[in-house]
Formats: sequence, structure tokens, C-alpha cells
Amino acid sequence: QVQLMESGGGLVQAGGSLRLSCVASGSISVINAMGWYRQAPGKQRELVATITSGGSTNYVDSVKGRFTISRDNAKNTVYLQMNSLKPEDTAVYYCNANVATTIMRSVSINYWGQGTQVTVSS
Repeated sequence: QVQLMESGGGLVQAGGSLRLSCVASGSISVINAMGWYRQAPGKQRELVATITSGGSTNYVDSVKGRFTISRDNAKNTVYLQMNSLKPEDTAVYYCNANVATTIMRSVSINYWGQGTQVTVSS
């Protein structure tokens, strides 16, 4: 049983920055990939950035060069540094973690945070 708690969302002006944090807690064996997703009103949820246990990262094209994902394995925490924010970045941002089960490591479960609102004004 794992819980994810996001923090760091808020209201900022275009061109500003925010830093999102997500802490995983509970019965954790090993966390595989972690990532950030977002969903704007009337749109489907999209993957923003991911980071593997080995530190490899991937970003959606629209945020490349502006967002940076990182993780602290010792603290079971993933971060999303968002710079040069644009109004189109406005969305609810969700943290995701793929966690191996304690019963069988080959079986993993995706956990989701409850989301944090990011609003960018023009």
C-alpha cells in the first residue's frame, strides 16, 4: 500500500517558475519509474515527464527545455522544476509511481497522487 502526496502547485504569471514535489510513502520495496502527468479541462491526461530508477528522463515535446524532472531515491521523492511557464501549462498535475509489489517483484502497481493545480496567468 503506497500513497503519493504532491505539493508545490499554485498560481503564477507567465514566464514564472514552480517546483512540484511528490513523496511516496507506505509499503515500498522498490520504485521503478516515476512521472508527472497533467490534465487540462476538456482534454485528455497526457504524460509530461518520466524518470526511470536509473535516472533516464523523457519529456513531452511541449515542455522540453523548460521542465526538468529529478528524483531522490533515498527520500522516495520526485520533483518537477517548471520554468518559463506558459498559460497552456495550466492543468492539474498528477504524480505517478510504478512500484514493485512486496509479494512478487515481477508484479508492479501504478499509484497516483490526488493532483495539484497549476495555473499560469497571461
